[in-house]
Amino acid sequence: MIDFDPGTAAPTKGTNQRNGGDLVVETLEALGAKTVFGIPGQHALGLFDAMGRGNLHFVSSRVENNSAFAADGYSRATGEVGVLFLSTGPGALTSLAGLQEAYATGVPMVVVASQIPLDGLGARRKGMLHQLDDQKASAANVTKSQRLIQHASGIPSAIQDAWTEAISSPQGPVWIEIPQNVLLDPIMVPPVEDALAEAFDNPPRVELIREAVKWLSTAERPAIIAGGGTRRGRAEKSLLSIAEQLRAPVICTPGGNGAFPWTHELSLQSWIEDRYMTDVLEDADVLIVIGSSLGEVTSNYFTFEPRGRIIQIDAEPRVLESNRPGLGIRADAGQALAALDEALAAAGAADKVTRSWHGTSPEDVVKDSLAKVKARLESQDLAKELKFMSDIREAVPADMQTFWDMTISAYWGWSCWDARQGQFHSAQGAGGLGYGFPAAIGGAVGLETTGKPSRVLAVSGDGSSMYSISELATAKQHNVPVTWLIVDDGGYGILREYMVGAFGQATATELARPDFVKLAESFGVPARRVAPEEVGDALKASFEADGPNVVVVETLLKMFGPTHLD
Repeated sequence: MIDFDPGTAAPTKGTNQRNGGDLVVETLEALGAKTVFGIPGQHALGLFDAMGRGNLHFVSSRVENNSAFAADGYSRATGEVGVLFLSTGPGALTSLAGLQEAYATGVPMVVVASQIPLDGLGARRKGMLHQLDDQKASAANVTKSQRLIQHASGIPSAIQDAWTEAISSPQGPVWIEIPQNVLLDPIMVPPVEDALAEAFDNPPRVELIREAVKWLSTAERPAIIAGGGTRRGRAEKSLLSIAEQLRAPVICTPGGNGAFPWTHELSLQSWIEDRYMTDVLEDADVLIVIGSSLGEVTSNYFTFEPRGRIIQIDAEPRVLESNRPGLGIRADAGQALAALDEALAAAGAADKVTRSWHGTSPEDVVKDSLAKVKARLESQDLAKELKFMSDIREAVPADMQTFWDMTISAYWGWSCWDARQGQFHSAQGAGGLGYGFPAAIGGAVGLETTGKPSRVLAVSGDGSSMYSISELATAKQHNVPVTWLIVDDGGYGILREYMVGAFGQATATELARPDFVKLAESFGVPARRVAPEEVGDALKASFEADGPNVVVVETLLKMFGPTHLD
């Protein structure tokens, strides 16, 4: 075992004796983990010592919250489980905002946090470093479940169970904590040779699918809202088939962006916050809602008043009917849509009724609605914003994954970004700042690990970028192929806009910020500052480079006018 000098808490000697940390590493490797994110800490040293004897690739972030975002981005980009190692107390607590995003968005993660020695647990105030009364209670709001492992022999099974729970719908992060002495003490448990974790089945109930088919078989104006659960359930193929059978217009939420082909004749794209789209959805006689709670953004800020019936499909039972009454089907989106697709085809639902929106074809309703949205935008003096987003889209390769912070560019992206063959990722689940860059680091690392093209784009504002600016060191250390676009408007731009709109002036939204180009260069990361009209060319050049780089654009972007206040 490792001995500690009580004066410095530093290790004085070490051996190759297997310990509890080895069981963690061996089990994760047996389950298929390849990469771990985190930061070392005193109580976790046994874990990191063991990692030196294993094959896991460790990416050391600079702030634990960013480690959580990186594990989240890794999972979203690859479809694999993100793994996060945390220290005790402050380290564990610092990760919670990142875990809130993963929990809200349904990202599968296994979080292994260290803990003070066993004899300090139980809310006794022994004055140990990093001691909390109940550490896992702090994680209860942002993880699916929490486990405390008290004996080394329980480690493999606990991690296997956590992995199973993380990948079972509704997916999400699962918290495990292991006391320092359990990680450090020598063990008799043999090396872990195999571990199996399979997602629990979460199919729809037969009678609910039958009832949904009955409703849809007689619907003249069916429509579909595709939320984030559609993507998590890998339900895109079934969604397309159902939409074409029913000739149902489909709109994607920010989380569902990319679930339905952008240019399809039935695609309302993602203009979910526009009143013209709200009007179409309200007029549907049957509305299928997949993987969405019909929450604030999706309901156009709770102004949505549907006149038809709702079929709501979600893996999380608490979501069903949380905002609107309807036929709630608790199931994994992929399984539910596959069953519905098959049942609709068997019933011949496509031939039972003429799909007509008061004499207008569904395809024309889609075309007319998109034209109205375009005309509204063009009437709002938004030429700069429309060109800026168009230039970024044109510069980004069709299969490149993008990661967006909570910034004005991202809010535009929620509505106007055609993901094409790439994937669109943003922090809309919990809405915290600082997601874009560390998540992109994790995504690029994951894509590289799986042998796929690994260059990704991160987009942040100057305010949100400061939450994760230290991760330039991480990107440089690991030579991660991330291009980071920082749109610098001198403050918290969206809050400035909200406050001016509501109160006539903004308070506490303006920021003193660094010279981002010089700051990036101080980390050894190449950077350039360009005018808004040059952003496309700058991005194209940056995508051709090796390792991380930064593009800074100093400009003030406006949001399109809100329609829920009309």
